[in-house]
Amino acid sequence: MKKKLFRTVMTIIMTVLILSLAVTMGVFYNYFNKTQTEQLKNELYNASVIMDKYGEDYIHMLNNSTYRFTLISDDGSVRYDTKADYGKMENHLNREEIAEALAMGKGNSTRYSSTLTEKTIYTSIKLDDGNVLRASISQKTITALILSILPYIVGVILLGAVIAFILAKHMAKHITEPLNMLDLDNPAENNTYEELSPILSKLNKQHHQIKSQMETLQQRQDEFDQIISSMSEGLILLDEHGIVLSMNTAAKKVFSIKNAVIGSDFLTIDRSLDVSKAVNEALEGKHSEFRMQKNGNEYQLNISPIESGTRKLGAIILAFDITDKAFAERNRQEFTANVTHELKTPLQSILGSAELLENGLVKPEDTNKFIHKINKEANRLINLINDILCLSQLEENVEPVLETVNLNEVINEVIDVLSASAAKRNVTMEVTGEALSMKGIRRYLYEIIYNLCDNAIRYNTEGGKVMIHTYKEENHTIIAVSDTGIGISPEHHARIFERFYRVDKSHSRETDGTGLGLSIVKHAVQLLNGRVEMESQIGEGTTVKAIFD
Repeated sequence: MKKKLFRTVMTIIMTVLILSLAVTMGVFYNYFNKTQTEQLKNELYNASVIMDKYGEDYIHMLNNSTYRFTLISDDGSVRYDTKADYGKMENHLNREEIAEALAMGKGNSTRYSSTLTEKTIYTSIKLDDGNVLRASISQKTITALILSILPYIVGVILLGAVIAFILAKHMAKHITEPLNMLDLDNPAENNTYEELSPILSKLNKQHHQIKSQMETLQQRQDEFDQIISSMSEGLILLDEHGIVLSMNTAAKKVFSIKNAVIGSDFLTIDRSLDVSKAVNEALEGKHSEFRMQKNGNEYQLNISPIESGTRKLGAIILAFDITDKAFAERNRQEFTANVTHELKTPLQSILGSAELLENGLVKPEDTNKFIHKINKEANRLINLINDILCLSQLEENVEPVLETVNLNEVINEVIDVLSASAAKRNVTMEVTGEALSMKGIRRYLYEIIYNLCDNAIRYNTEGGKVMIHTYKEENHTIIAVSDTGIGISPEHHARIFERFYRVDKSHSRETDGTGLGLSIVKHAVQLLNGRVEMESQIGEGTTVKAIFD
């Protein structure tokens, strides 16, 4: 603004200066020209009066006059000239001022030189004797005058330019300094030009409005940030060019972002083909959904366009962690397949044996053998169904109603139930440790101890031993079931508590196991806010601990 104001003031001053010079020169030139013309006419008139009275001899007395006098006869021939050799001068009858004087008594004309740098003013009068007396004077034209005084004009203009520069600079500074010192944060508190008061009042009003709007926007932004930061789902907002506008904490975790990414292109965050393609489609107005693996987890990405009417404003990316859901789905599918297989095996055996008996294809002496097989497989089927029902109930995660349970009573009850099975395999059962009670659910604790002892008997060696030890350790109640059985290889430890998982499937069939015992133990212990630990080596037996807080 200061430069523009300076240039404007400078231009105005120089324009006024040049125009003033031009007008002044024009006025003075016209005044001088008019005055000289009047003087010329006066001199001619005085000379004509004297010549009419005293005759032609008077013209010779005018040789030293400032003006040029010429006497011309009525036929146009020159009779005398005060400045030139009249004998060599041509006939003047056709000259404008002569013709006018002969016809009207007086005549005037002005003639310019071929270079237009000089002009001659002529005035003439008819004498009483019929001759014409002409007076003339030469003077410079305005062009010649300007050229003759051009150095002085340039000097005046330069001097004026310097003065104009100083004045313009001072004026621009004087005008802009109060403007530069305006406090636009507090427009009403400024003391400056009165003409600015309406503008400052409007600015002050707008300032308060903008401040109020900014506070509202900031409040909404804070609310939005708090909402998205507390979301478990990842959320990313992109503008129409794919630039990140907002990203919550969950999204940073999904894409492993540690640095600030606001204002960055999303392609710098994730370059995977599926995500890039989905983002581009969303920016074009299409919705996409797909799953992706990231950092060992599984996520579902929903990428949708953000639109306002027909205008595409950007895209929103929502990332849902479906790791547990996907794991549950796979477990459900695997469980369904395993249940189908496990139920199908005893049923096929029962149906096969029953069909042989029905068709009379079994020898009488083998009848009891097939009936025993049917009974055995039916019991196995019932046990499997009971275990499935028990596991399903445990997975419902119903809030348990706790009671005080005497562990020794539960252990003795289990030993009574399993004594026949242990005797059949020549396995002895031993109880050691403290007589303990704990808060829990008797039915769940029974399932835990029963399945641990049942597994210890099934997978023990001939003449082996099962030890049930209860004790307290650091405010934890621990039930440990150990055996002297075949043991479990370390590579199976991580999966041994999965449903239907068997280390040795052929051996499991021989022991009539359902493959759900340890899974029931795991879920029952977790439901009672406990955890399960296992120690086992091939050929050295196994110890499983149920640890309760």
